[in-house]
Amino acid sequence: MTPLVLAGVVCAAILHAGWNAVLRGGSDRLWSMTLMMIAVACASAVAMAFLPWPNAASWPYVIASALIHTGYNLSLVRTYRSGDLGQTYPISRGSSPVLVALGAAMFAHETLGVVPIIGVALVSGGILSLAIQGGRVRADFLPAAFVTGILIGAYTVVDGIGVRLSGNSLSYAASMFLLWSLTMPLLYLAMRGTPPAYTGLQTAMALGGGLVSILAYGIVIWAMQSDAMGAVSALRETSVVYAALIGRLFLGEELSPRRIASCLAVAVGAACLAW
Repeated sequence: MTPLVLAGVVCAAILHAGWNAVLRGGSDRLWSMTLMMIAVACASAVAMAFLPWPNAASWPYVIASALIHTGYNLSLVRTYRSGDLGQTYPISRGSSPVLVALGAAMFAHETLGVVPIIGVALVSGGILSLAIQGGRVRADFLPAAFVTGILIGAYTVVDGIGVRLSGNSLSYAASMFLLWSLTMPLLYLAMRGTPPAYTGLQTAMALGGGLVSILAYGIVIWAMQSDAMGAVSALRETSVVYAALIGRLFLGEELSPRRIASCLAVAVGAACLAW
C-alpha cells in the first residue's frame, strides 16, 4: 500500500466516523439519512455533468451497489435506533473486513500475505471487542448490526470489482452515488410522508454529513482500483477508533481501559496492513 493510498484511506476512516456520529446523534435518523442522501444526490449530479460515463462493463456493478447501499441505509438506521454508537458501530464495521477479504478471494481472485492477514484479524477482532460492555453484548441490536456488516461487505466487493472495470474511479463513484441517493427520498415518502420539524442546525449537519460521506467512500473506491479490497476495507474500519472517541467526547458514551486496549489492537492491525 503506497503512502498516498494509506493516508487517503485513514482520512476516509476519520470522515466516516464523523458522518456516522452525525446520523447517530440525529433525533429522527431516517430523516437525517434522507437529508444526507439529498446532499449526495446534488453533489454527484454536479460531478456527473463534468465526468465521462463509466465503461458499460461496470454498470451492472453500479446498479447492484446502489441497491445494496439502499438496504444498508435502512439497516444502519435500524441499528442506531437500538444501541449506542460505541457498541453498534463496531459490530457493523468489525464484521466486514473479513467478509470483504473472503469475497475478494472468491470473486476477484485476490490473495493476502501473512502480515496483511494478521492485520485484518487484529482489526476485526479489536473492533468487535469494542462492542462488549460490562462483559457482554446486548442481544437486541445484534441482528441489525450483523446484517449491516454483511451489506457493507457486499457493496465493498461489488464496488471493488466495478471500479476496476469502469475506466475512471470518479465516474464510477459519482454514478453509483447518484443512483443510490435518489432512492432514499422516495423511500422516506413511502414510509413516513411528512418530514419532522428539524432546526436549521440539524438540517445543516445532516446535509454536511452527506457531503462528508460521499468524500469518505469516494476515497475508498479510488483506493480499491489498485490495492487489495480486504486490506483497504480493514484499514477503513479503523474508523471505529475515531467513532469511540467521538462517542466519548460528544455523545457522553463510556471509554473504558478495556476499550482503549481494543483500539490499540486495531491500531496494530492497521500498522500490519500499512507494512
